[in-house]
Amino acid sequence: MNLKTNDIVLCALFAALTSILSQISIPLPFTSVPLTMQIFAVALAGMVLGAKKGFISIVIYLLIGAIGLPVFAQFSGGLGIILGPTGGFLIGCPFMALVIGYTTERTKSMIYIFISMVFGLFIVYTTGTVIFSIITKSTLYQSLIACVLPFVIVDLIKLVLASAVGKEVSKRIKTGVKVC
Repeated sequence: MNLKTNDIVLCALFAALTSILSQISIPLPFTSVPLTMQIFAVALAGMVLGAKKGFISIVIYLLIGAIGLPVFAQFSGGLGIILGPTGGFLIGCPFMALVIGYTTERTKSMIYIFISMVFGLFIVYTTGTVIFSIITKSTLYQSLIACVLPFVIVDLIKLVLASAVGKEVSKRIKTGVKVC
């Protein structure tokens, strides 16, 4: 794995961006999973950084949170969050970035990239639902109702936004034009 200084900076930047966007958090009364902008950040990391760097940036985010820094939703952190009922959603995030990045590296078709975003979201939902179900001893159906159903529409909107923002940011990074 040969990362250049620029790559390391971009991975750190997207880990920080994911940390910040995870704090945009709305607790919902009917589930322990808050509504955050984390999915937007993960999709953006995969689209802008590609498979390897997108994956690495989200793993960095998880490691920072695992050691106790409050980077997860609602300024939480620690290994207990990752190993807790909603930790499966976090565990799925690097794989979401990987899938999106893999697709982005192979096509410029926004349709295929969006489909990969939806597939990546499915990975997050699957790992999250299964782990939530195991830890809370609820059925998969109950877990889907509590942890996925309330978020599907909003998460799809976040993916549309991430694809639009990601397209522009990618162009600017590749051409060397200042983002800010």
